[in-house]
Amino acid sequence: MSAPVAPPGWSRWLVPPAALSVHLAIGQAYAWSVFKPPLEAALNLSGTESALPFQLAIVMLGLSAAFGGTLVERNGPRWAMTVALVCFSSGFLIAALGAETKQFWLIVLGYGFVGGIGLGIGYISPVSTLIKWFPDRPGMATGIAIMGFGGGALIASPWSAQMLASFGSDHSGIALAFLVHGLVYAAFMTLGVLLVRVPRTAKPVANAPAAALRGVPVSANTAVRTPQFWCLWVVLCMNVTAGIGILEKAAPMITDFFAGTSDAVSASAAAGFVALLSAANMAGRIGWSSTSDLVGRKNIYRLYLGVGAVMYLLISQFGDSSKPLFVCCALVILSFYGGGFATVPAYLKDLFGTYQVGAIHGRLLTAWSLAGVLGPLIVNRIADHQKADGKTGSSLYGLSFMIMIGLLVVGFVANELVRPVHPRHHLPVAKEAAEDGRREQPA
Repeated sequence: MSAPVAPPGWSRWLVPPAALSVHLAIGQAYAWSVFKPPLEAALNLSGTESALPFQLAIVMLGLSAAFGGTLVERNGPRWAMTVALVCFSSGFLIAALGAETKQFWLIVLGYGFVGGIGLGIGYISPVSTLIKWFPDRPGMATGIAIMGFGGGALIASPWSAQMLASFGSDHSGIALAFLVHGLVYAAFMTLGVLLVRVPRTAKPVANAPAAALRGVPVSANTAVRTPQFWCLWVVLCMNVTAGIGILEKAAPMITDFFAGTSDAVSASAAAGFVALLSAANMAGRIGWSSTSDLVGRKNIYRLYLGVGAVMYLLISQFGDSSKPLFVCCALVILSFYGGGFATVPAYLKDLFGTYQVGAIHGRLLTAWSLAGVLGPLIVNRIADHQKADGKTGSSLYGLSFMIMIGLLVVGFVANELVRPVHPRHHLPVAKEAAEDGRREQPA
């Protein structure tokens, strides 16, 4: 099922809304922390156990993006969006069955494994197409679409909290909330499937040489053998690990930080905090990625990784003494987290060109798979151990935050090592053009 080629006069500005309809849906993953406390109470789970569906979903996101990237390039964005729709929605339905029957393994299987495949294929489905539509502004184009993934929780967090309040936070209420999610997201994602188009030819842009816009042509198989790819892999992994550690446990984390104080945080306020983080995540994806078109990719990652480490240091030292400081630092960290995701496709385009950039992006997202395990594991495991030792409040997270600072420093060094790809890895332009011509023929 290949997306139809755009007719003459088709506006490229219709493509980002198609991508947004998919990314806003699968971005629900960032609201998982809203379900953690009721699941822990209903099924008698620890914080580490309740993170398993989310962790597996992120692992499958990276793996399905890596193995499915070439298929997405070959079959087109409409095929990819359809696969994402089926997997993501059916994952919620399986999770609903698991919650209703109190079979946690079904929740892990549905939301984590099946839904995670939908996350990965849906995430990369529009990237290559958007870069081809917007060769002059790749950071802005991918930022517009990928901000939907960050902004998905802005909708899903209060929506999920309201459903749990209405349906109940027992296992049956959780099951009904999962069921509604699956059905509504299926309808919403269908809009993207119907709307997406691929460009008929590469669009010329005034005052910009075509070769400069397309970048050097490097195949996906060649790209993964270059040091540039692996430096970016480390950069993405470290940045994601640092951000996802807060995001996955956001609701219980802010509650723990201010428990027993006059600034105690209620469940509804914690859900609001998750929504605020989602807004920062979303704003960072379009704001920072668009800025990278002006200042360069390496410079913007210096900001993400360097200033991000400073924000973690401030939270670890002073976060429990000032709620505004805690919230502001967390918002900055999440804006960098989102910006890192939205900027990396443009970084890849700069280094490897538009030829097979979607497949290269998919392989790079295996870094997200590892980060999706590392971030929640570090934060939850340390918090569980500290809690078992009788510690409370911010002391549950001090060690994990210092680890995050170290990881961001590692990412900063890896970013400094990125250099232009050696010409020996470039494909002949004639071969790239021939391949593009075959892919862009109407089905």
